Formats: sequence, structure tokens, C-alpha cells
Amino acid sequence: MNFINTLRDIFKIEELKEKILLTLGLIAVYRFMAAVPLPGIDPTQLAELKNNTDGGLLGLLNAFTGGAFARASVMALGIMPYISASIVVQLMGIAVPYLQKLQKDGESGRKKITQITRWLTILITLVQGPTYITFIKTQMGLPESAFLVGGATFWISSMILLTAGTIFAMWLGERITDKGVGNGISLLITVGIIANFPVAFLQEVVSKTEQGGGGIMMILIELIVWFVVILLTVLLVTAVRKIAVQYARRTAVTNIKDVDGARQYIPLKLNAAGVMPIIFAQAIMFLPVALGQKYPVLNSLTDINGLWYNVIFAILIIVFSYFYTAITIPTNKMAEDLKRSNGFVPGYKPGEETANYLDSVLSKITFPGSLFLAALSILPAIIVQFGVTQNWALFYGGTSLIIMVGVAIDTIQQINSYLLNSRYDGLMKTGNSNRKSLK
Repeated sequence: MNFINTLRDIFKIEELKEKILLTLGLIAVYRFMAAVPLPGIDPTQLAELKNNTDGGLLGLLNAFTGGAFARASVMALGIMPYISASIVVQLMGIAVPYLQKLQKDGESGRKKITQITRWLTILITLVQGPTYITFIKTQMGLPESAFLVGGATFWISSMILLTAGTIFAMWLGERITDKGVGNGISLLITVGIIANFPVAFLQEVVSKTEQGGGGIMMILIELIVWFVVILLTVLLVTAVRKIAVQYARRTAVTNIKDVDGARQYIPLKLNAAGVMPIIFAQAIMFLPVALGQKYPVLNSLTDINGLWYNVIFAILIIVFSYFYTAITIPTNKMAEDLKRSNGFVPGYKPGEETANYLDSVLSKITFPGSLFLAALSILPAIIVQFGVTQNWALFYGGTSLIIMVGVAIDTIQQINSYLLNSRYDGLMKTGNSNRKSLK
């Protein structure tokens, strides 16, 4: 009943309703474009490409693009080049003085960084595009008859369309962020992941209803485990360590009375790095796939369900959790800002001592957070050992689940803020009208 009332409240707010409808419309456009194949490829002969991207690391890439990777679509690269460019720019911001200056320049600096990210996205697409075309032509077992056009014509047209597809996806994401609800880039990735959900679940149902598969009872047990994992993921995403902050007593000029110092909190997230450690770790784990032909010893690291793959994967996630948290949570700057605003952490001197304390707390909570993140990331490989199909197991953890949970929480919070502001405005209007009637 509360859910129905919330929906009614949402559609009573004209601005919020328009934002939601715009978001849904742009997502629909993205999904439609993901089904459009590159010119010069026969879409009826892509079965081999889909089979070769079913599971494994290529299956992860296909999941992030909503199946566009296996369809040889104009959106085959999806929004991934933009994410890669964003990561590169963020990391360069640590060492490049020009980018550091832009980060401090407020809105104007942010716009310049966004522009740099866009140009870098195009450059990355121009590198990834030929790699993808070469890959589907030489490595995926497609028959020669699948390519209706050959030579330079196919290469040039495919490069132009793959680049245009990525730029269009980037534009859609930015429009959703500016004019719609939620983070547009994250929403596009989430929608792509969810697009694989019905097929993955249907495959699991068919597998379990076959003779010896366990039947409906096994499916119910898997769903219960899945919901428990989702709840644990929500806890990981939302868990924070609150650092109490006290502000100096001030004298209110209006009534010449002392006002007690306000007590607030600095929320330090248990998983401050989000999904970035997983993305970094997966990027490195793609190297064995690229080098496997030259160095056969690395072939054991291409199986995402293998022991050594997951051991190395988990270690990399823990390492990158510390690394990314260190570069994105500037405890020194937090301590200086606190000092300038006459605030302090009780029991610690403002400045360096406070910074050291914040850094110590952050290091301590990052350790269990990184362990939890690593365990969640390798959970799909463990689930597979119990007879779960590969595509369905991907929804039990890893980047897919964390992104979906994070985006869902962020979007719900934005909608709730609109609803709260609407109720507040309604109370203000009611109060004004009551005062007018009393006069």
C-alpha cells in the first residue's frame, strides 16, 4: 500500500514525473540502438559470436554492454571507453599539476575536466574499435559469409559507427544526469546488466527443472540466497563510520546568548572506493586473455571460475581498495577544512593530529570493507561450483550486483529528496495561506 501511495505522490509532482519519463525514454533509445548491428555484418550469422561470449571474461564485457558486444552492434563498446577515460583522468589528477588546478577551480574547472574526459573517450574508442573489429573477424569463429562487406569500406564504416555509438551513449548518460533522475552513466550500465537477467534466469530454470537438476525447490533456495546476498551488498554500500565533530561555541547576536557548539559527524564509508577496485582488478585480469596465445602458462588465469584467477583477483581488489581510497579521500584536506570552520574532533588537536586520526580510522575500516568486497566479487565463482549456470551466477556478486544496488539506492534517494522538498513546499504554502486568513 505504501508503495502505491509513493507512486501516486511521484506522479503528482509534475517536474519529477517529467524527469522520470525523460529518463525512461532515453534508456529506451539506448536499448534500441544496442540492437542495431554494424552495417556489413549479417545479423542472422552471429550465433557463433554469442556462443563464444557466453561466460568468462568476454561474458562480463557483454553483460556491461547489455548484449551489444555479442550482437556486433553499433553500441558494442557501450559506455566503457568513457568509464576508462574517467578513471585515467582521475588518476592523472594525482600527478598532473594542471588537472590538480582544475579540480580546485570549482564549476569552471569541472567543465574543463569533463571536456578533457570526452576527448580522451574518443581516443580510447579509436584504439578499442579496431581491436574489437579484429577480434570478431579473427578470434570468434564467424564464417566469412557473415561479413557482407570487406576491405577498407567495412573497417572505416565500422570505426566511424563504433565511435559515434560511444559518443551517443556518453551524450545520453550526461542528459539523464542533467535532465533526468539518477546518474546517467551508471544507469546505462545497470540497464545493460538487467537486460541479461530474464535470459539468465530462464536458463537457470530450464537447467534445474531437467532431470536431476533439483526442481523448483532448488530454484527457491537459490532465490533466497540471492536476496540475502543483495541485503549484504546493501549493507556494504551504505555502511559508514561516523566521526563525531564538535564546533566551537558561538554567541548569537540576536538574543546575546551563548549557543552550544553544534555536534555533527564526518561519515567515512566502509567501502569508500565503490566498484572501482573491481574494475581495476578486472582490467588487469584481461591481460592473460591477450597474452595467452604467446604465453600458454597464463591460460590458467583465463578461467574466471578457476582457483588461481580468483585468488589473484581477490588480492588485487584488496590492494586497489586501499589505493583508490587513499587517492579519493583526502584526510589532510578534510582536517584543514574542519580547522578553518572552527570544528574539531573531540580528543584530537585540529590540523595534523586530526588528519592522522582520520587516516587511521579510514585504514582500519577499509580492511574489512575490502575483504567483504573481494568475497562478494569471487562469490559467482563459488556459486558455479554448486551447479548454478554461469550467466545466473554473475548476478550473485561482483561488479554487476554492486553497480545495480548502488544505482538503485542513489536513484531512490534522489526521488525521495524530490518528494521531501515537495512536502516541505506544500507545508510552507499551507502556512502562508493560514497566516493570510488570520489577517
